[in-house]
Amino acid sequence: MINWKVDDDRKFATKEFKFLNFVEAWGFMSQVALVAEKMNHHPEWTNVYNVVTITLRTHDAGNELTDKDYVLADKIDQLYN
Repeated sequence: MINWKVDDDRKFATKEFKFLNFVEAWGFMSQVALVAEKMNHHPEWTNVYNVVTITLRTHDAGNELTDKDYVLADKIDQLYN
């Protein structure tokens, strides 16, 4: 979970991803959506033009960070890089 901001209570992790334009940002979100759906672990996110902000937490575990979040964060980072 490189460069993800983890809150002090370890309840969630957030990271901002920047792209050249809206189409690249949307394409990234589409790739993340496919991975998340396969994992049955869905992020909270926003998209404003070329910036995608993703927050991870496991809702099934009382909105805490779990191994699922760390695995998804690594996969998201791989897609971004």
